[in-house]
Formats: sequence, structure tokens, C-alpha cells
Amino acid sequence: METENRDYKYFMQDTGSVYLGAKLSYAEILQDEMVNFKYKSIVEHYIFKDTDPETTLESHLYYMTKEQFSCRTYEQLKAKVKVSILEDRKSLFGRKKTGYVTKLMPLAALVDMNLAQKKAKGVVIQELALSKLGLMAFSV
Repeated sequence: METENRDYKYFMQDTGSVYLGAKLSYAEILQDEMVNFKYKSIVEHYIFKDTDPETTLESHLYYMTKEQFSCRTYEQLKAKVKVSILEDRKSLFGRKKTGYVTKLMPLAALVDMNLAQKKAKGVVIQELALSKLGLMAFSV
């Protein structure tokens, strides 16, 4: 099982964003020396108000509700979520075809979907993307 998850346990960053693989637990994030200190501080002070350290990002984001303090925290960080979702598409010959599409969506759009909708659309969470500007502007 661990070898399957390795591809989805990562921390990366570019000039505008920070990316975290969805299979990371919050405990693993806090132990990873590559993850920046400010995000670790936000996790410890704000995310842990309603989330267990052993929870994975995937599970937390999938079951997150608007009422949770961690949801409001992630919205302040301009969080986006990379998901695979089932969608109907038209093929070359005009026939309807259903398949998975990868999308980067605002966290609010994911949270607005209820559990039944997420299950019906086969939502699979792959990654959490945070704006570096959002991180910079967030005061701990």
C-alpha cells in the first residue's frame, strides 16, 4: 500500500504556488523539512482546531464542510484542489462519452458539492495547491 501512495506524497513549489500531494497526512507534513515553516505553523494553529494529525489531505478535503474552521483557513490561503472527476464529453463522431478529466478547482467549489454529488461524479482528490501570495498575506 505504501508504494502506491508514494507518488501522491510530495511537496513542490514554483514561483506562485505550493503543491502538496493528497496522500500526505498532516503529521507527515509537519515532519517534512521541505515544507515551509509558515504552512506548518498554520497547520498547527488553525487546521488542527478541527482536524486530527493522522488525517490525510485527501480525506480532509473530501469531507470538508463550509462550517469548519479549516475550510475558512484554506479559503484565506486561496487554496485550489486538483481533482479527477467524471464528465460527459462528445467524441469525434458526436457520441456521448463519459471519462475522467483532471481539473484544478477552487476549494469552495469542491466544498459546495455534497457527498452524494462527489460519489456520483467519482471525485478523486490528487493535490492541494496554495497561493504563495495567500501564504505571505496570512498572519499567524
